[in-house]
Amino acid sequence: MTRIDFDKYEEFYAKRTGAMRSSVMRDLMAVTAMPDVISLAGGMPNTGSFPAKTLDKITHEIAMHGSAAALQYGPTEGFDETKENIIEVMAEENTLVERDNIIVTTGGQQGIDLVARILVNPGDPVIAEAPTYPGAIPSFCSYEANVIQVPLDNDGIRMDLFKQELDKLLKAGTKPKFIYVIPNFHNPAGVCMSFERRQEMVALAKEHQLIIVEDNPYGQLRFEGEALPTLYSLDDDNNVIYLSTFSKIISPGIRLGWMVAPAPLLAKFNLGKQAADLCPSTFAQKIVNRYFEQARWQDYVDIVREIYRKRRDAMLAALEEYFPQEATWTRPQGGFYIWATLPEYINTTDLLAMAVEEEKVAFVPGAGAWVDGSGANHMRLAFCGVPEDKIEEGIKRLGKVIREQMALYRALRGE
Repeated sequence: MTRIDFDKYEEFYAKRTGAMRSSVMRDLMAVTAMPDVISLAGGMPNTGSFPAKTLDKITHEIAMHGSAAALQYGPTEGFDETKENIIEVMAEENTLVERDNIIVTTGGQQGIDLVARILVNPGDPVIAEAPTYPGAIPSFCSYEANVIQVPLDNDGIRMDLFKQELDKLLKAGTKPKFIYVIPNFHNPAGVCMSFERRQEMVALAKEHQLIIVEDNPYGQLRFEGEALPTLYSLDDDNNVIYLSTFSKIISPGIRLGWMVAPAPLLAKFNLGKQAADLCPSTFAQKIVNRYFEQARWQDYVDIVREIYRKRRDAMLAALEEYFPQEATWTRPQGGFYIWATLPEYINTTDLLAMAVEEEKVAFVPGAGAWVDGSGANHMRLAFCGVPEDKIEEGIKRLGKVIREQMALYRALRGE
């Protein structure tokens, strides 16, 4: 981005722009696009295995026989056929939904934005995990939410600490506008919320009439272990808003996601979406709908799931070999990410600059997953978009930079 030393438009900006933050992943796009950089930063789905012949056939059919409809406006909430396909995808996780409770969004990110746009006034409390999805933080900050982050562990959000924060808010005469969680293969932490904690959170939401925002883009990408029910499927009191996307199971380039919510909330989200983009892409929906007609989307998911499993295994093996023993990391059962923790004196934002400049390897620094910039000694490592040999080389290079920084720290301390 071009540096701006003087901005003559300062007086025109809305006050809320002062709270806006850039997404750490977007900031890294230029770096990770460099051909000589091994990027362990971006959560890039593997599109190389997508059935190109099927896609070519589908787009040709749409161009020849359906271009008029594909190039026209569509309903704000999306086509019924697209919704039926979403129902099929969610049924794979034993989550049953009604077509009238679905809105098709422009990617999963728009669902997060719509939730914040419709529910948050400046200063309203919102609870999220610590760390949380780095792309959610700019949305919450844009609407000036007071984001309260609750630490997680290998079983997801710490419910004891969550209840402490909830009690503080209730005693102060307020409650969170919503609780934002990523229960399956967390971004960035890679962990899953346990069944017991899912039950406890849904029960608390019912008791106190809270809204849970369940962001579940990775639920289909389990490599091992027992599948866990969605929060939406456990909820019998209409307290869960469910978000997901086709980005991880087909392609991010089609920019289609969805949200499922109770009717009153959905009506407001529809109004917010009208103001944002009028309607989701009709052309993209036609592609997805034809794809569901002509191919088994589950077969493609099976293919990429195996690709990601091998890449996860390669990264875990490389971490064992090349990272110092002082480092720790999560061992995800699915998804895209491993969350690594370094000694507290290592700042991964500074480390990133050295890693890119000296070793041509990139990752996401942990500070981007906290609103207050905490977590400086953590890093998100993505294994999804890089083949096994590059994963090993990237971790080897990164391990070298880390060890050098640790040696420098010890030398400065006279150790």
